[in-house]
Amino acid sequence: MNDTRTTLHLQDNEIILIGTAHVSRESIEEVSRVIREEKPGMVCVELDSGRYAAMNEKDNWERLNVSRVIREGRGFFLMANLVLSGFQRRLGAGTGVKPGEEMKTAVETAVELNIPFAFCDRDVQITLRRAWARCGFWGRCKLMASLLSSAFTTEKLSEKEIEQLKSGSELDGMMAELAAYLPPVKETLIDERDQYLAAKIWASRKTKTVAVVGAGHMTGLKIHLERLAAGEAGEDVSALDRIPPKTLLSRAAGWAVPALIILLIVAGFFRAGTEVSAAMLIHWALLNGSLAALGALIALGHPLSILVSFIGAPVATINPFIGVGLFSGLTEAALRKPKVTDAQTISEDISSIKGIYRNRITRALLVFLLSTLGGAVGNFISIPSLIGQLFR
Repeated sequence: MNDTRTTLHLQDNEIILIGTAHVSRESIEEVSRVIREEKPGMVCVELDSGRYAAMNEKDNWERLNVSRVIREGRGFFLMANLVLSGFQRRLGAGTGVKPGEEMKTAVETAVELNIPFAFCDRDVQITLRRAWARCGFWGRCKLMASLLSSAFTTEKLSEKEIEQLKSGSELDGMMAELAAYLPPVKETLIDERDQYLAAKIWASRKTKTVAVVGAGHMTGLKIHLERLAAGEAGEDVSALDRIPPKTLLSRAAGWAVPALIILLIVAGFFRAGTEVSAAMLIHWALLNGSLAALGALIALGHPLSILVSFIGAPVATINPFIGVGLFSGLTEAALRKPKVTDAQTISEDISSIKGIYRNRITRALLVFLLSTLGGAVGNFISIPSLIGQLFR
C-alpha cells in the first residue's frame, strides 16, 4: 500500500481507493492507469452530477443571473464556491491542471472502456449550506474571514509540493488545523462527506470497484467502508442531504442585535430626553452605514452602490429578514450589468485578485459580501458605544 492507493477486501468485494490531489498531473495519470489495468465493474468518483455538468458545459456560467442569485439569498454560497474553486486553480497554476481534472478523467476513462460509473459526492450547495447552518455567529465570521483571505492570497505551489499534499503527514496536519480553527466546518466538509461517500460507494459497488477520491478522505472512507461491510452502519445517509432547521434560539438571535439597539435608543429617550436619544440614533446609523459603505468601497463598488450601502444598512438591521448586501449587490448588478464575456472568463478571473475585481459577476458578489460584513461589524461596534452614551 502507498499513500495514494488502498485496496480493501470487504465481504466478496474488492474496493480500490485512489487518493488524489485535485490539481495533480500525477493523479490524472494514476487514475487513468489504474482503471485501465484493473478493469473494474464500477468506477465511483468524488463528484456530484451538478459539478460534473459545470465542468463540461462551456456555457454554464453564461446562464447565471447574478441578480437572481442575490435575491434568493444564495450570494454567499456562490461566492464561497467561486473562491474555493479559484483557490484550487491558483494552487495548480504551476502545473497547468484544472481543479477536478482527475475526476473528469476517471469518468471519461470509464466511458471509453464501457464501465459503469457513479457520482458519489453530496451536492456542493447542500454541503455549504450545512456548514453555514452549523456555524454560530463567530464561526460564520471566521468562515467569511477565511474565504476572503483565500480570495486575496497569491499562494502557488510547485508540483512537488502538490504531490506532498497526498501524504498522510501533510494531510493530518491540515485536518488538525482545520478542526481546531472551525470544528463544524471540518465535520461538514470532511467527516460527513467521508460517511456520505462511503455509503454511496458501498451502494454502487460491484465485485471490483475503483473509487477516485481526494486524498483527505482516504482514512475516513476506509473506516466507514469497513463498518458498512461489518453491518455496523447503514447505507441510508438521507439525513446528511437535509439542511438543519433553524432552532428557536438561532431565530431569536437574528432579532437580538436590532432589539438591543432599539432598546438602548429608547432608554436614552427616557433617561435623558429626545436630544440624547436622537444623537444615539444618528451615531448608530452613521457607524452602521459607514462601515457597510466602506465594505462596498473596498469591493470597488459603483458610487451609487456605496451610497445604497450607507443608507440601506440601518434599514437592513431593523429587519433581519433582509441584509444590506441585498440592496448593494442588486444595485451593483443593475448599474454594472454582467456581460457574456464576464461569464465566459469567470473561471480564469477567480484565480487572481485583479480578475475578481475586473469581472462584473464577482464584483457584484464582492460588494454584496463586504457590505454585509461591514454592516454587521458596525452594529457590534455600535452597541458598546451606545451603552457609553447612555450612561455618560
